[in-house]
Amino acid sequence: MTARSAADRLLDVLGAFEQEHPALTLTQIAQRAGLPLPTAHRLVGALAEWGALERDASGRYHVGLRLWEIATLAPRGVVLRQAAMPFLEDLYEATHENVQLAVRDGLEVVYIERISGRSAVSVHSQVGARWPLHATGVGLVLLAHGAPALQERYCAHGLASFTPFTVTDPAVLRRMLAEVRRTGCAVSDRQITDDALSVAAPVRGPGGDVVAAVSVVVPVAGAQTSALVPAVRVAGLGISRALGRQPGSD
Repeated sequence: MTARSAADRLLDVLGAFEQEHPALTLTQIAQRAGLPLPTAHRLVGALAEWGALERDASGRYHVGLRLWEIATLAPRGVVLRQAAMPFLEDLYEATHENVQLAVRDGLEVVYIERISGRSAVSVHSQVGARWPLHATGVGLVLLAHGAPALQERYCAHGLASFTPFTVTDPAVLRRMLAEVRRTGCAVSDRQITDDALSVAAPVRGPGGDVVAAVSVVVPVAGAQTSALVPAVRVAGLGISRALGRQPGSD
C-alpha cells in the first residue's frame, strides 16, 4: 500500500466532516479519517491553529471560519450567488416557498444558496448539501443538459431510492431527461420526500452552457405546477442574463 502524504492525511481530517457529521470529537475524527489517534491529534492541532477547525466548549471540533472565507472565493459559488440573489428573492416573494440554487459536482448536485420561509414545506437540502442528480428537480436539469456520456455513466451506476416515487429505472430516467430538454424545466414529484414537489429550470452562462439550476419546492398538496413553471423559468432566464447570457439567445 502506498504511504499517504501529510497533505493526504490533512485532507482526510477535513473530509471527516459532513452534513450529517458537522461536529466531531478527536476520537471520532481519527476513526472517520482512518488515522492513529496521535496523528489525528497533531493534524487537528495544526488545522485548529490555522483556523480551519474550531473547538467548542464541549471539546468537539467544527469547520472553522478560515475555510468559509476561502470557500467564498470559489467562482461557481460567489459569482453565481451574487448574480442570482435578486431573482431568487423575487421567486421567493412570489411563492413564499423554498427557493434553491444548485450546481453539479460529478454525479451529485450541490446546493449553493437557499431561501426558505417559516411556513415553507420542510426539505432536506441546505447550503453545501449534496444529493443524487436523479432525485431532485435541480439535479434533473443539470443531468439533462450534461453530456450523453455523463448521462449513460449516471444511469449505469445505480439509482438510489428515497421514497416509493423515486425513479430508479434508467429507461424511465432517460425519458424524463428528454422531457426536461424539450420543455426547458424539470418537475421532481415526491422523489426525496413524499410531501414535496420541486420545479426547476436551467441557468446558462454567457456561452449557453447550463452552469446551474434554480428551483422552488412546494407541498404536493395543492401544488399548481402550471403556475410555478413560468415563474421558475423567468428566474432562470434572469440569472442567465445577469451572468452575461444575451437576450434572444436562450
